[in-house]
Amino acid sequence: MKYKGLVFDFDYTLGDSTEGIVISVNYALERLGYAVAEREAVRKTIGLHLEETYRVLTQDEREEQAAEFSRLFVEKADQVMTEFTQLFQGVPERLEKWKQQDYKIGIVTTKYHYRIDEILKKYQAGHLVDLIIGGDDVKRPKPDPEGVLQVLDAWHMDITEILYVGDSLVDAKTAQNAGVDFAGVTTGATSKEELENYPGVGVFPGLMELERFIG
Repeated sequence: MKYKGLVFDFDYTLGDSTEGIVISVNYALERLGYAVAEREAVRKTIGLHLEETYRVLTQDEREEQAAEFSRLFVEKADQVMTEFTQLFQGVPERLEKWKQQDYKIGIVTTKYHYRIDEILKKYQAGHLVDLIIGGDDVKRPKPDPEGVLQVLDAWHMDITEILYVGDSLVDAKTAQNAGVDFAGVTTGATSKEELENYPGVGVFPGLMELERFIG
C-alpha cells in the first residue's frame, strides 16, 4: 500500500453544496447592492475562499467589502448550507471501506470546520473522517499548502504517504505546493483537460474509479 492517508477536498469532491452556496452568495451580493449572480458563475467560484469569490464575481478589489461579503455569506450559510448539502452517492460506503483498509481519512477544505462537522453528522458519517482542516483552521487558504501540511504534521507522515483528492485547479495547486500526490476528479466544474495540466497520478470520473486505482 503506497499511501497511508487519503485527504479530500469537500465541495464537488465528496459532496454538492451548490444550492446553499448560490443562496448565500446572492444574499451577500444583494445586501451589498449588487445584482444576483448567475448560477453557473457562482458554480465556477466554488472552492475559492470567500474573499476571492467576491472579487471574481464583482471585480471589486476592496478588502473591507470582501470581508463584509464573507460575513454576510456565513450569516446566510449558517441558516441554509447544511440542509442544502448532499454527499455524493456512495461516498460514505467508500470512506468506510478505506477506513477498514487502515487508511487515515482527512478533509482539507475552504468550508468552515463546523460546517463539515454538521454535514457529516447529518449523514452519520463523522466517524469516517479522522481529521478536518477547514477554512477557519488556517491563516492562508488554498492553494497555500498550510492545510495539507497540518495533516502531515498531525499524522506524522511523509509527503510520499499522502494522496490529495480534489476537483479544481485550486486543489491541484494545493497538492503541488504541498509536494504531495494529487488525484483529480471531474465531479465539479473543472474539465479533465484542465486538471491534466497539473502533476497528478490521474484524473478520474469519480471516487468509484479512484477506488479502483488505489486498489
